[in-house]
Amino acid sequence: MPLVTLVLANGPGFPLGSADHRYELSVALTPGGQLDVAAWLADPEPWPATRYRPGEAPRPGDVQWDEEGGWSLRIFAQGSSADAPLQAQIRNAGQLRPGEYLTIQDQGGPEFSWRVVSTT
Repeated sequence: MPLVTLVLANGPGFPLGSADHRYELSVALTPGGQLDVAAWLADPEPWPATRYRPGEAPRPGDVQWDEEGGWSLRIFAQGSSADAPLQAQIRNAGQLRPGEYLTIQDQGGPEFSWRVVSTT
């Protein structure tokens, strides 16, 4: 599965973005470069995700799909188990190719724009 790296493009408090804020997602993509729902449904293992922020240890999590809510990220709180994740909703996830953008909204928080910088 490709590793998709996202960096913060802009949002509240970050009008110019921040390369120090990023997500890394191991996901299956369709031939058109979109997140592959069929592959996610067929995969018995969670698709891993990691959030990076300055001054914090990397926070592991996973990518989730829900028919009603679409794609989301579960980023686990420090010292908690997978049973108590924080949620982040992925919006406008079109093609995940370098240079493309998507929006991620932390649970109950503002929306931030993220730029795809690599898919390796």
